[in-house]
Amino acid sequence: MSLYLLINIIILSIPLLLTFAPKVYYYRKMKSLFIAILVISSLFIVWDALATARGDWAFNEKYIVGYRIFGLPLEEILFFLTVPYSCIFLYETFRTYLKKREVFYSVHLYNILAILCFAISILFINRAYTATVFIITGVLLTSARFCFKSLFSSSIYWLYIVVCTLLFAIFNHVLTSFPVVAYSPQAITGLRVGTIPIEDFFYNYSLLSLYLIIYLFAENKWGREQ
Repeated sequence: MSLYLLINIIILSIPLLLTFAPKVYYYRKMKSLFIAILVISSLFIVWDALATARGDWAFNEKYIVGYRIFGLPLEEILFFLTVPYSCIFLYETFRTYLKKREVFYSVHLYNILAILCFAISILFINRAYTATVFIITGVLLTSARFCFKSLFSSSIYWLYIVVCTLLFAIFNHVLTSFPVVAYSPQAITGLRVGTIPIEDFFYNYSLLSLYLIIYLFAENKWGREQ
């Protein structure tokens, strides 16, 4: 078994085992989850495939099984299934057991952060990964200004982000320390937290937020499954 495949299995294992647990009833949320995965994973897989082909990052054959889809290792495709499945499970668990509280929300703060992200993307326009991830983050923060105030002012959302980011840091440290994934110096700033490129934290934040936004949109559109 490859290291990357093992990481996917570990990420998925507990949420999968608890899918039919009472109170959360995660199995009843599969329609909304499927839509979120279909929409967001499809977009990010396309980006991933293009970036891999361009040489922004590469995968160490020593730590993957060797099967590829769209030029991506099988494990990389699975990542876009196991991560949303597990992270949305955490969100549903928090939502079930914890009381939602409003947290600080400032339109001006989100405007400033969005402008800062766009400025960084322009500053590093020749660094493909850096520019792309900061553009996406900037668009997300801009949307918080217009569309998602109730989500971005929710304590459950920020707990979801914090916990998933901590877990991300653990698993991504493994991926980048062996390394399973190696980044081209021409695609990133070179700033790292340990072995993790700083861009990965913004990538993770945007990915987690977009999965949740589409998940909640689908839930509101077709009704929350009971």
